[in-house]
Amino acid sequence: MSRNIETDLEKIQELARQKEEENWEFRLFLKGLCPLSPEEIDRLVHKLNREISSLIDCTKCGNCCRKIKPVLNHSDIERFAKGLNISVVQFKEQYLVKCNEKGKFWFKTEPCPFLNNNRCSQYLLRPADCRSYPHLHKKDFVFRLINVIENYAICPIVFNVYERLKSKLWHRGKIDEAI
Repeated sequence: MSRNIETDLEKIQELARQKEEENWEFRLFLKGLCPLSPEEIDRLVHKLNREISSLIDCTKCGNCCRKIKPVLNHSDIERFAKGLNISVVQFKEQYLVKCNEKGKFWFKTEPCPFLNNNRCSQYLLRPADCRSYPHLHKKDFVFRLINVIENYAICPIVFNVYERLKSKLWHRGKIDEAI
């Protein structure tokens, strides 16, 4: 990769504020004006994600564990309870609150109660939502762009992938003319 990777969270958050309108415009471009198919965009995002995530050490950041509320399903809760050697009921009472999805839960506190020195103290037990974060390896990127834009200010990987995607696909003058 020829350009630098941005990992400074303060700078990323400031750039997210500055580029909010631009990021929404790029979302519109990806959803309808981009000449690539959703599958081609997925392939490009997956490639960029592999390249950029290999250059970023998440344990130097841990911002997702401070800012994101992962959704825990029944399997996540059972795995945690068993791993912590407590009952499911005790785990729920001690750590969780119900979220707006039926049968699913969030951690009561932010940051995550298992965050310790930018690392998950229960890494092998972590929820599926955490295992998958920042979700850039998944299909249907163009149908998940609202979450991508939300994560842009939180995760250096998302920030850098989205910025690289803009530089590879988007020529601002064309989108401005189309709008």
